[in-house]
Amino acid sequence: MSDNGTGRALERFSIDVPQEALDELRARLKATRFAADPGNEEEYYGVSTAYLKPLVEYWADGFDWRAVERALNTFTHHRVEIDGTPVHFLREPGKGPAPIPIILSHGWPWTFHDWSKVVRPLADPAAFGGDPADAFDVIVPSLPGFGFSTPQTKPDMNYWKIADIFHILMTDVLGYGKYAAGGADYGALVTSQLGHKYGPHIHGLHFGTDMIPGIFQHDRFWDLTGGNTIPADASPRLREDLLLFDKTYASHVAVHMLDAQTLTHGLNDSPAGMLAWLLQRWKKWSDRFGDFEEVFPRDHILTNATIYWVNQAIGSSIRSYRNTVRYPWKPEHDRQPQIEPPAGFTFLLGDVYPPGVRTAEERIAAFEHGPTRGWFNPIHVNAHQKGGHFGPWENPEAFIGDIRATFRKLR
Repeated sequence: MSDNGTGRALERFSIDVPQEALDELRARLKATRFAADPGNEEEYYGVSTAYLKPLVEYWADGFDWRAVERALNTFTHHRVEIDGTPVHFLREPGKGPAPIPIILSHGWPWTFHDWSKVVRPLADPAAFGGDPADAFDVIVPSLPGFGFSTPQTKPDMNYWKIADIFHILMTDVLGYGKYAAGGADYGALVTSQLGHKYGPHIHGLHFGTDMIPGIFQHDRFWDLTGGNTIPADASPRLREDLLLFDKTYASHVAVHMLDAQTLTHGLNDSPAGMLAWLLQRWKKWSDRFGDFEEVFPRDHILTNATIYWVNQAIGSSIRSYRNTVRYPWKPEHDRQPQIEPPAGFTFLLGDVYPPGVRTAEERIAAFEHGPTRGWFNPIHVNAHQKGGHFGPWENPEAFIGDIRATFRKLR
């Protein structure tokens, strides 16, 4: 194997959803029975019918999926089977003297499309005013059980099992002897496991979230607070941020951990219901200081929602949470740091994590003095005002710049 990618010959995969699937989706959308929703103008109870209904109607009668397909297919896509698991990925070859191969892992409820703004600038810096010496071969897969990496045939899939599959993708399938890896949200867990288990094969890592292997493996695995209450001496700002953090993430983790399949029955049957569940996450997790509609136009929302719907991916994507508990992570070694390759970090201040942080200096200090710092070998840590939990979509410039800066130190 070599770093320039001399793996197996691959056929191109085109995204082409059968028309009957789109017709069925439209029929279901037009038959939506919208819920009564009194007193929810400010969405105190969650996504309002007033907000959801026009989006559902546009999905049925205005959204042009075929135009989206044409845009998605301007990238080169492939689909392979690895150990019985279908894996879809896009690949953009680097244009420069020595491109580094990098695999970028998305989160939930993301799709591969949420990395689309950074793919070509990373692959061809000169075309975007950059230095061709910073080029990468960019690989963006759909996580197994997500998007076009379906149907998920294995009920035990989770982040550390995905890492094994992605290592095979990069080495055996694509032929890279060494590669880089980046990820955010659930994809950060995949990336941290790649760095932990496959360190000798890794040039370096980049994270949008400082998440570490072993997360959720405690008695209150459904509770992000671990049962802790707000300290009595918390400042008003910290108290406000802790309440917001819990309000933002509590139902997501609890329901996915405790009732994954129960929820799936409803979301897999109703596209409007599925959209509402996804939409609440996109709205609440995006930049708390920004304009949601400006950064997440309705066509982007419905692109991701359609990818989940036509692949029946909602259930298998949700189950990846509980599988972190049912199939717990075990360390591969006892060396320190556990995640050995050099790593860069891009933090965005519009995220509600970590509570109590409002400035770039505070965010970096929270990491440097926080519980995850000892797991990593950081060489580049940066924080930016713009953006929330969906970093490469909300602030692609920050990710492009920080990924380049991280690996400039490693070339």
